[in-house]
Amino acid sequence: MKTFIALLRGINVGGNNVLPMRDFVGLLESLGSRDVRTYIQSGNAVFSHKENNAAALANRIRAKIKQGHGFEPHVLLLALKDMQKAIAENPFPEAEAEPKSLHLFFLDSTPSNPDLKTLESIQRDSERFRLTDTVFYLHAPDGIGKSKLAARVEKSLGVAATARNWRTVCEIMAMAQHRA
Repeated sequence: MKTFIALLRGINVGGNNVLPMRDFVGLLESLGSRDVRTYIQSGNAVFSHKENNAAALANRIRAKIKQGHGFEPHVLLLALKDMQKAIAENPFPEAEAEPKSLHLFFLDSTPSNPDLKTLESIQRDSERFRLTDTVFYLHAPDGIGKSKLAARVEKSLGVAATARNWRTVCEIMAMAQHRA
C-alpha cells in the first residue's frame, strides 16, 4: 500500500461544491483506500491505496465525486516524498513563523513556459515567490486575499494548481508521516 495525499481544489467554499469530509472519506474507502484521514473542510486527505498510478486514481476520485455530488473538482494526488520535498525546498524558511503568510501552490506538472515576468510586474513590494519543479512558493505577508500575484499564478504558469498555507501543509505532512 502506498501513502497518498489528496488535495482538492474549490470545495466547500462559500457554500459551493459542498463535499462533507465524512462523505469524502466514504468515497475514498469505496475506491479501495484504507486508513483515510482528512484535515479541515477544504479537501485534504491522507490515505493508503494499492494503486501506483496517481493520475488514474485521481481521475477515479474525480468521477466518483461527480457521480455522488454533481460536480467535478480538481484532484491532485501527491506521494509522501513529494510533500517531503516541497517542505524541504521551502525558499522562505523565515516566513514559517507566520504560517498563514506562506503558501505552496502544488502544480499538476512542471510548467513548460511560465510567465514569471507578469508575476514580477504585479507583485507587491512585500511579496516574494519562487518556482521549483511542481511547487510555486508565495510569501504574502499582507495576505493572500489582497495579492494580485496569487490570483494570477495558475494562468501565468499555464498549469492547474491548488494552494495550501504553511500550517496546512505541515499538518497534512504530520498526518502522512504518522501512517508511513
